[in-house]
Amino acid sequence: MKTIINPKFLIIYSGILTLAFAATVVFGLFPKDNSTDFDQITVHRINVVEPDGTLRMVISNHDKLPGIIVQGKERPFDRPQAGMIFYNGEGSENGGLIFGGRKNNKGEIVNSGGSLSFDKYGANQIVQLLGVDDSEDRLAGLMIMDSPSGNDNRRRVWVGRGDDGTASIALMDAEGRKRILMQVTSDGSPSLSFLDDHGKVIGTFPAK
Repeated sequence: MKTIINPKFLIIYSGILTLAFAATVVFGLFPKDNSTDFDQITVHRINVVEPDGTLRMVISNHDKLPGIIVQGKERPFDRPQAGMIFYNGEGSENGGLIFGGRKNNKGEIVNSGGSLSFDKYGANQIVQLLGVDDSEDRLAGLMIMDSPSGNDNRRRVWVGRGDDGTASIALMDAEGRKRILMQVTSDGSPSLSFLDDHGKVIGTFPAK
Protein backbone atom coordinates (compact mmCIF):
# COMPACT_ATOMS: atom_id res chain seq x y z
CA MET A 1 0.00 0.00 0.00
CA LYS A 2 1.40 3.42 -0.93
CA THR A 3 1.95 6.05 1.70
CA ILE A 4 1.20 9.50 0.35
CA ILE A 5 3.03 12.37 2.07
CA ASN A 6 1.59 15.86 1.75
CA PRO A 7 4.07 18.16 -0.11
CA LYS A 8 3.27 20.99 2.33
CA PHE A 9 4.39 18.76 5.17
CA LEU A 10 7.74 18.17 3.44
CA ILE A 11 8.26 21.89 2.95
CA ILE A 12 7.49 22.66 6.61
CA TYR A 13 9.64 19.77 7.80
CA SER A 14 12.58 20.86 5.62
CA GLY A 15 12.24 24.43 6.87
CA ILE A 16 12.32 23.35 10.50
CA LEU A 17 15.45 21.22 9.92
CA THR A 18 17.18 24.12 8.13
CA LEU A 19 16.42 26.55 10.95
CA ALA A 20 17.60 24.05 13.55
CA PHE A 21 20.85 23.50 11.69
CA ALA A 22 21.44 27.23 11.25
CA ALA A 23 20.77 27.88 14.94
CA THR A 24 23.21 25.14 15.92
CA VAL A 25 25.95 26.62 13.73
CA VAL A 26 25.36 30.23 14.83
CA PHE A 27 25.15 29.54 18.56
CA GLY A 28 28.08 27.17 18.30
CA LEU A 29 30.25 29.88 16.74
CA PHE A 30 29.07 32.72 18.96
CA PRO A 31 28.59 31.91 22.66
CA LYS A 32 25.84 33.60 24.65
CA ASP A 33 28.28 36.07 26.21
CA ASN A 34 29.40 37.28 22.73
CA SER A 35 33.03 36.39 23.46
CA THR A 36 35.33 34.25 21.36
CA ASP A 37 38.82 32.99 22.21
CA PHE A 38 41.62 32.88 19.63
CA ASP A 39 45.10 31.51 19.91
CA GLN A 40 46.23 33.51 16.87
CA ILE A 41 44.68 35.84 14.33
CA THR A 42 46.28 37.25 11.18
CA VAL A 43 44.76 40.41 9.71
CA HIS A 44 45.67 43.45 7.63
CA ARG A 45 43.45 45.89 9.56
CA ILE A 46 41.05 45.98 12.51
CA ASN A 47 38.47 48.76 12.98
CA VAL A 48 37.05 49.33 16.47
CA VAL A 49 33.70 51.15 16.33
CA GLU A 50 30.92 52.31 18.65
CA PRO A 51 27.41 50.77 18.42
CA ASP A 52 26.42 53.63 16.08
CA GLY A 53 29.38 52.87 13.77
CA THR A 54 31.62 55.78 14.88
CA LEU A 55 35.26 54.80 14.35
CA ARG A 56 37.30 54.85 17.60
CA MET A 57 40.49 52.94 16.78
CA VAL A 58 42.29 51.40 13.80
CA ILE A 59 45.01 48.75 14.09
CA SER A 60 46.62 48.35 10.70
CA ASN A 61 49.60 47.39 8.61
CA HIS A 62 51.27 50.06 6.47
CA ASP A 63 49.25 49.37 3.35
CA LYS A 64 45.85 49.72 5.05
CA LEU A 65 46.66 52.52 7.51
CA PRO A 66 44.13 55.30 6.84
CA GLY A 67 44.81 58.92 5.94
CA ILE A 68 43.69 61.72 8.24
CA ILE A 69 40.07 61.24 9.35
CA VAL A 70 38.07 64.21 10.69
CA GLN A 71 34.42 63.72 11.69
CA GLY A 72 34.35 60.43 9.83
CA LYS A 73 35.67 61.87 6.55
CA GLU A 74 39.08 60.73 5.33
CA ARG A 75 41.56 62.72 3.28
CA PRO A 76 44.65 61.07 1.78
CA PHE A 77 47.84 61.34 3.81
CA ASP A 78 50.93 59.24 3.18
CA ARG A 79 52.03 57.41 6.31
CA PRO A 80 55.17 55.27 5.99
CA GLN A 81 54.35 53.41 9.21
CA ALA A 82 52.06 50.75 10.66
CA GLY A 83 50.34 50.92 14.02
CA MET A 84 47.28 52.18 15.88
CA ILE A 85 45.33 55.38 15.31
CA PHE A 86 42.87 56.64 17.93
CA TYR A 87 39.69 58.68 17.32
CA ASN A 88 37.45 60.81 19.56
CA GLY A 89 33.68 60.62 19.98
CA GLU A 90 33.00 62.45 16.72
CA GLY A 91 35.26 60.18 14.68
CA SER A 92 38.23 62.57 14.40
CA GLU A 93 41.84 61.47 14.86
CA ASN A 94 43.21 62.31 18.31
CA GLY A 95 46.43 60.37 18.66
CA GLY A 96 48.27 57.23 17.72
CA LEU A 97 51.03 54.72 18.24
CA ILE A 98 52.98 54.13 15.03
CA PHE A 99 56.19 52.38 14.01
CA GLY A 100 58.17 52.34 10.78
CA GLY A 101 61.40 51.02 9.36
CA ARG A 102 62.57 50.06 5.88
CA LYS A 103 65.46 50.41 3.43
CA ASN A 104 65.31 52.21 0.09
CA ASN A 105 66.81 50.94 -3.17
CA LYS A 106 70.18 52.40 -2.11
CA GLY A 107 70.22 50.30 1.04
CA GLU A 108 69.68 53.33 3.27
CA ILE A 109 67.52 52.96 6.37
CA VAL A 110 64.53 55.30 6.10
CA ASN A 111 61.49 56.00 8.28
CA SER A 112 62.93 53.99 11.15
CA GLY A 113 61.41 54.77 14.52
CA GLY A 114 58.22 55.10 16.50
CA SER A 115 55.90 57.69 17.96
CA LEU A 116 53.20 57.81 20.62
CA SER A 117 51.11 60.97 20.39
CA PHE A 118 48.04 62.55 21.97
CA ASP A 119 46.03 65.33 20.34
CA LYS A 120 43.97 68.19 21.72
CA TYR A 121 40.27 67.80 20.95
CA GLY A 122 39.69 69.35 17.54
CA ALA A 123 43.33 70.36 17.17
CA ASN A 124 46.85 69.00 16.70
CA GLN A 125 49.27 67.12 18.93
CA ILE A 126 49.87 68.28 22.49
CA VAL A 127 52.15 65.43 23.64
CA GLN A 128 54.51 63.28 21.58
CA LEU A 129 57.04 60.66 22.63
CA LEU A 130 59.23 59.69 19.70
CA GLY A 131 62.41 57.96 18.67
CA VAL A 132 63.88 58.17 15.16
CA ASP A 133 67.19 56.80 13.91
CA ASP A 134 67.56 56.60 10.12
CA SER A 135 69.49 58.12 7.23
CA GLU A 136 67.96 61.58 7.77
CA ASP A 137 67.24 62.00 11.49
CA ARG A 138 68.63 60.74 14.78
CA LEU A 139 66.69 61.99 17.74
CA ALA A 140 64.69 60.72 20.68
CA GLY A 141 62.64 62.59 23.22
CA LEU A 142 59.45 64.03 24.62
CA MET A 143 57.71 67.07 23.15
CA ILE A 144 54.89 69.07 24.75
CA MET A 145 53.05 71.53 22.52
CA ASP A 146 50.40 74.20 22.64
CA SER A 147 47.76 73.90 19.95
CA PRO A 148 45.63 77.07 20.09
CA SER A 149 44.04 76.36 16.72
CA GLY A 150 43.51 73.37 14.45
CA ASN A 151 46.62 73.98 12.34
CA ASP A 152 48.98 75.81 14.67
CA ASN A 153 51.39 73.82 16.85
CA ARG A 154 53.83 75.60 19.13
CA ARG A 155 56.44 73.55 20.92
CA ARG A 156 56.71 74.46 24.62
CA VAL A 157 58.96 71.73 26.04
CA TRP A 158 61.58 69.44 24.55
CA VAL A 159 63.43 66.79 26.57
CA GLY A 160 65.68 64.52 24.55
CA ARG A 161 68.69 63.88 22.37
CA GLY A 162 69.38 65.56 19.03
CA ASP A 163 71.13 64.53 15.81
CA ASP A 164 74.53 65.64 17.10
CA GLY A 165 74.27 63.58 20.30
CA THR A 166 73.51 66.54 22.56
CA ALA A 167 71.11 65.82 25.42
CA SER A 168 68.97 68.86 26.13
CA ILE A 169 65.98 70.37 27.89
CA ALA A 170 64.47 73.36 26.09
CA LEU A 171 61.67 75.56 27.40
CA MET A 172 59.80 77.81 24.97
CA ASP A 173 57.36 80.69 25.45
CA ALA A 174 53.75 80.78 24.22
CA GLU A 175 54.94 81.76 20.73
CA GLY A 176 57.24 78.74 20.53
CA ARG A 177 60.43 80.78 20.96
CA LYS A 178 63.24 79.08 22.88
CA ARG A 179 63.91 80.93 26.16
CA ILE A 180 65.82 78.49 28.38
CA LEU A 181 68.20 75.79 27.15
CA MET A 182 69.97 73.29 29.39
CA GLN A 183 72.22 70.84 27.58
CA VAL A 184 75.16 68.45 27.70
CA THR A 185 77.03 68.00 24.43
CA SER A 186 78.40 64.68 23.16
CA ASP A 187 81.83 65.52 24.58
CA GLY A 188 80.36 66.04 28.07
CA SER A 189 80.28 69.85 28.18
CA PRO A 190 77.29 71.15 30.23
CA SER A 191 75.63 74.55 29.90
CA LEU A 192 72.57 76.56 30.84
CA SER A 193 71.50 79.42 28.57
CA PHE A 194 68.82 82.10 28.76
CA LEU A 195 67.56 83.71 25.56
CA ASP A 196 65.46 86.77 24.74
CA ASP A 197 62.43 86.73 22.45
CA HIS A 198 64.70 87.16 19.42
CA GLY A 199 66.76 84.07 20.23
CA LYS A 200 69.77 86.04 21.49
CA VAL A 201 71.62 84.57 24.47
CA ILE A 202 71.36 87.01 27.40
CA GLY A 203 72.95 84.85 30.07
CA THR A 204 74.82 81.56 30.49
CA PHE A 205 76.05 79.27 33.22
CA PRO A 206 78.92 78.73 33.51
CA ALA A 207 79.54 82.32 32.43
CA LYS A 208 81.58 82.69 29.26
